[in-house]
Amino acid sequence: MHLSSDRRDEASGPRATGVRVLGPPDLPEALALLEQDPVTNVFAEYRSRITQLDQRWLGGQMWGYQEDGRLVSLCHVGANLVPVLAGPEACTAFARRALQQRRTSSTIVGPRPAVEMLWAELGEHWGRPREQRWDQPHLTMTAPPAIRPDPLVRRTKPSEIDVLYPACVAMYSEEVGVSPEVDGGRNLYRARVSQLVNRGWSFARIEDGRVLFKAEVACATPYAAQIQGVYVDPSRRGEGLCTEGMAAVVDTVLREIAPTVALYVNAHNTPARRAYERVGFRQSGTFATIMF
Repeated sequence: MHLSSDRRDEASGPRATGVRVLGPPDLPEALALLEQDPVTNVFAEYRSRITQLDQRWLGGQMWGYQEDGRLVSLCHVGANLVPVLAGPEACTAFARRALQQRRTSSTIVGPRPAVEMLWAELGEHWGRPREQRWDQPHLTMTAPPAIRPDPLVRRTKPSEIDVLYPACVAMYSEEVGVSPEVDGGRNLYRARVSQLVNRGWSFARIEDGRVLFKAEVACATPYAAQIQGVYVDPSRRGEGLCTEGMAAVVDTVLREIAPTVALYVNAHNTPARRAYERVGFRQSGTFATIMF
């Protein structure tokens, strides 16, 4: 692929081809597109629904790629750059549009083929990433857990945020490789943790003021919920807390939040993959993440 000098990314008119910024009037068409694969696209659909594609609430933009006036692909552009149903033409157009402005995204994440195509265009211009994760199995399940859920895993209470928060920081630091509190990020990250707790999307097993297991629902739609932030106290790993804890989370999510549960995991994380398989998760695709 290469960056052409044409202007097709500035889509306008009923039969135009290229990229345009979407807004509230585009929501029905965007949702119809997202619902072609609502499990894979759960993050972008969740963001579209809660913001109504209003940039004031998106904290970024949703780009649409259209062919002959028909919307065929999307790209969420904020802290996360997330391609949706993006083939070669769409990825080229999205990359061209991204290169016209300052990079604001700290990650590129999504189905591996689309991330690869975007990175082929953006790599030499966006600088060296902090980490590239090219093999992240995307796992889903729709049936009840295959093992007994941990009866001590429950929704976290707002009164427990002070106990929960250090475990969230530890998980994030271990998973991402940098603390969420750097560069003054503490207040924003704590607000995010509180938001998930208040929504009933935070689950934990807490004993004697210690979080032994935790996980959160990162986003949810009428079709799917995506799990993130899975963590087990380092001193208690290898005891099955993750397996039975995830079974408890999945059981509640399937009954009360969404009919499909999804997550993605690093391929090299053998203990986590083994635990998820025991719960009942099966691979449905492969994601990739590039972090700056």
